[in-house]
Amino acid sequence: MVTRISTTIVALLMAAGVLLSAQTQGGQAQSGQAQGQEPQSFKFRTGIELINVNVTVTDQSGRFVPGLGKDDFRVYDDEQPQAVTHFNAERVPVSLGIVLDTSGSMDGDKMYAAKQALDRFLFQLMDPNDEVFLYRFDSTPNLVEGWTRDKRRISDALNRIQPRGSTALYDAVSDAVLLAQQGHNRKKAVVILSDGNDTSSHTDVFAVKQLIRETEVLVYAIGIDSATSQYVVNQWPQRGPTSQPPRPIPMPFPMPGRRPAPPPPPVQPPSGPTPGGGSRSRGAGDDRVNVAALRDITDDSGGRTEIVRWVRDLDPAVAGIADELSKQYYLGYAPSGAKDGRWHTIRVEVRRSNYRVRARTGYLAN
Repeated sequence: MVTRISTTIVALLMAAGVLLSAQTQGGQAQSGQAQGQEPQSFKFRTGIELINVNVTVTDQSGRFVPGLGKDDFRVYDDEQPQAVTHFNAERVPVSLGIVLDTSGSMDGDKMYAAKQALDRFLFQLMDPNDEVFLYRFDSTPNLVEGWTRDKRRISDALNRIQPRGSTALYDAVSDAVLLAQQGHNRKKAVVILSDGNDTSSHTDVFAVKQLIRETEVLVYAIGIDSATSQYVVNQWPQRGPTSQPPRPIPMPFPMPGRRPAPPPPPVQPPSGPTPGGGSRSRGAGDDRVNVAALRDITDDSGGRTEIVRWVRDLDPAVAGIADELSKQYYLGYAPSGAKDGRWHTIRVEVRRSNYRVRARTGYLAN
């Protein structure tokens, strides 16, 4: 009888010990979250637990502003002030998607300059922990290389690309944003390089914009304005990925005793029917990049659109985006609103009113 009672007491004590240990571990986990430790993932679609906001701060000259702290920022969700629970001012690894226009109009100098600029981006401006994929698009989008940290694979794939066909820009951006959202790093971005309007997508620009609103992907675009491409020399000598191409030479070259010929008249912006979500089919003299459409795609995400006039400006434009991705601030907050399926605005301010702040403009609370 005594032995049976002793055995029962021991079993009860062991069960109590297991229960106490589980409660202690659970309390420690909750304490860690309360202290502001970053969660492993961002549950955007299944339940909003944290809104991630990457913020770019520049001065009046466009220079990035370093050295700001959490208390320098004010975040508003639907104009209601929010408590910033997560903050980081250091460079973090990026999951980056490259989306390259390889339509026929990119042949020659444009494609050469794009490959040179992207090579420099891959080998000099990216971190070993950054991951990257490569989409090309002509008449249809094509995933050339999926997620990898091996930058050489992306570079080799770039060198094999030959331009052809028309331009399915919106289809390619849609596919790339969905893939970028699956990246392993918290910061996710897509960089688009294109020289013209969409001519063959099944997706329109409004659907692309809506898709981007449902993700946390930063979207950047570099548009090559082909109206001035006739001033660029056709061939560059072979150079390393960091070399700058020569300055363009006006044509015809002015001869002694003769007045130079005037430049050709500017190409007028496209007009008329807009297949493919806002851009008409490309024809002779009608391949100007659609700046408004690119800004529709990029601006809500916290990214931006940059238009270059000469192919030699591609390299500094790409380098500028890489620099921006490395100097952004990260803010995180838990919204107080319900998952109502609505668009909620985000506004970020800094104490210094003369600084310019760029961040995503909102999110869908699904």
